Amino acid sequence: MKVLHAFLATSALALGLGTTALAQEKTLRLLTWADYAPAEVVAQFEKESGYKVALTLSNNEEMISKLRATGGAGFDLAQPSQDRITGPQQEFGIYKPMDMSQLKAELFIPSMLEATKKNTSLGGKVYGLPHIWGTDGLVVNTKLTQMADYPDLCRSDVKGKTAVRLKRPTLLAFAFAAGKDPFALYGNPKAYGALMDEVGKTMIACKGNLKFFWDNKDQLLNGMRTGEIVGAMMWDTGGWKLNGEKAEIQFIAPKSGALGWIDTFAIPAKGKNDAAAYAWINFNMRPEIAARVAKSAGNFTASQGADLLMDAKLKAQFADSFPEAALKNVKWYPAVPAGIEEIEGRVLDRIKAAN
Repeated sequence: MKVLHAFLATSALALGLGTTALAQEKTLRLLTWADYAPAEVVAQFEKESGYKVALTLSNNEEMISKLRATGGAGFDLAQPSQDRITGPQQEFGIYKPMDMSQLKAELFIPSMLEATKKNTSLGGKVYGLPHIWGTDGLVVNTKLTQMADYPDLCRSDVKGKTAVRLKRPTLLAFAFAAGKDPFALYGNPKAYGALMDEVGKTMIACKGNLKFFWDNKDQLLNGMRTGEIVGAMMWDTGGWKLNGEKAEIQFIAPKSGALGWIDTFAIPAKGKNDAAAYAWINFNMRPEIAARVAKSAGNFTASQGADLLMDAKLKAQFADSFPEAALKNVKWYPAVPAGIEEIEGRVLDRIKAAN
């Protein structure tokens, strides 16, 4: 009888483990940004593919932190920005190379696909593919003031009426506005640290000009809506959203160049369902699906042909903000080498602590 009980217990355990494994095989654990996986798109993917999507919303810092803590386990697909892949991969080994044979490459805009492959390659292997892209620049209430570049946020006539984030993009933006190229110094930590120290001094001098360092989008959007804020460093879609509400609020590509980012698809090192990950990527790059995701995110996509299906208002706003010269002047984020963010972190801490 004991033998029979042991056999039944073992069989039940094996059945349970088998059920769990099967559930994992039919689930895509997705680590992504807000608005990149709208409910109706997820529902269509689940219906077409048979996979279930378990969604975790995050940002660059949290993605790296979560994957570092587990050695790349817990998720099957992540969406870090392209500049946040090779550095963390070198340090922590949190991603696995992309299997290009699993992709429908014809669905991607060729130039963006090649550029992102180059920027996310390490040791001859590709670790990221492009998905959503956009820029940071200036959003200005043109009825209340005029601005052309980031230092205008620090002018005395707009004291107490501007805002920026206390994050690395602000440091980079003010470095470019000072006529420097911070990206060119990524390979020289000493020179990069000296430049960041100078930018830090500029930001400390500007600190009294800022109504606040914004840390959530509602805080900033509402400040612009009420006129409490007349100018801010902001992402493009935030500016276009406000422009749709009030024509006088405009997103402007700064004279020194908007900062351009691309959010990617990357597969965690210990992901358990690569098949589901590649199915999601190929599904999302279909033009009709990409256009729906782009509408949800408010940004443009690397899908070939999706722009033809995009909202006409958004395309018109993009054209107004980015005449040809401004588009050519976008400063695209390159891969961030190890150690760079520690330098920036120290400068940001000094700015925060300054009176």
